[in-house]
Amino acid sequence: MMSEMNNSDGIVARFSGSLDSFDLSAEFTLPSKGVTALFGRSGCGKTTVLRCLAGLSQMEQGFLSVKGHVWQDERKFIPIHKRPVGFVFQEASLFAHLSVKDNLVFGQKRTVGNGQVIELDEIITLLGLEHLLSRSVHNLSGGERQRIAIGRALLSGPELLLMDEPLAGLDKFSKDEIIPYLDRLFKNLDIPVIFVSHDTEEVERLADNMILMDQGNIVAMGSLSEVLSDPTLYIAKGPKTSSVIEVEVTAFSESDRITEVKVDGGVLQIPGQLGSVGSKHRISIAANDVSLAREKPSETTILNVIPTKVLHIHLLDGGRVNLLLLIGHQSKKDGAKFLARITQRSLRKFNFLEGQDIYAQIKSVSMVGGSQTV
Repeated sequence: MMSEMNNSDGIVARFSGSLDSFDLSAEFTLPSKGVTALFGRSGCGKTTVLRCLAGLSQMEQGFLSVKGHVWQDERKFIPIHKRPVGFVFQEASLFAHLSVKDNLVFGQKRTVGNGQVIELDEIITLLGLEHLLSRSVHNLSGGERQRIAIGRALLSGPELLLMDEPLAGLDKFSKDEIIPYLDRLFKNLDIPVIFVSHDTEEVERLADNMILMDQGNIVAMGSLSEVLSDPTLYIAKGPKTSSVIEVEVTAFSESDRITEVKVDGGVLQIPGQLGSVGSKHRISIAANDVSLAREKPSETTILNVIPTKVLHIHLLDGGRVNLLLLIGHQSKKDGAKFLARITQRSLRKFNFLEGQDIYAQIKSVSMVGGSQTV
């Protein structure tokens, strides 16, 4: 699967050639706003692409246009210090002799783009830095340091924000602490964000789009849900394979403490109060937490037994099978989709076929803040 995200006002990039004995061939277009995850195994070329975008590395053949302005082609190469790029690394690299506020203000003095992307006061609020402003950067937590580094990068007025595994050096507590701030921040940005990660939980929470890389090549790109639900890709072969679906709260039962959410093609029920009616959320369904039946089970404790259509069947090694399911007994192909993982023995026993209407029992749903048995 290779889908284009065409947008001439966004990012158009083509990089190919050898760099330090590493061969890269990457071509993609991205929208003018939103968060894109560069995802793949270690050594697949993610950071090399990020460095090419920033101007830190130059490939033999390269083209880069950001919001209609050419930064690189066969005739010119704008150096990094002239590119309106914010870059956040694994290490925050704050100025030890400056306070938190002065570190942030330093970013304003380094403006290269067309002006402020987001104001200082708004950065402080969105990243939750109010109580840290007068403090020295010494003795800050890893998550606090990264929030300051991100704020400083944005205050430089970038037209593109690049992040090279910004959460990789943090423990789980620090990650859980910083992700809600990043989630809120990204929703308020009008510039594209590209971040490198090999952590599916980070990607599921933060990304709108995904570029999947392998051995220097792009093997898939598109919306997050589209890439994660492709049963043929290597990320769909692991034990933690999951699909991401956007949902909207439609009702809440006080007596049962059950939230009803709408997805394209159907309705799901989730224990607990997820949010107010009309609020939108993101859920993740693990492929191993889905069981299948040809007929609707008459009695079960599982809340979500939903009609689905089999769109694709992909055999895996180890006697396993991935099935791509469309929610609802319908023929349209643009509804909500998710993966189910069963054995090849079960596939033969029940004779599931592409195009067949069947029922899926979803045992659990992973929410933003944890897991719910359903």
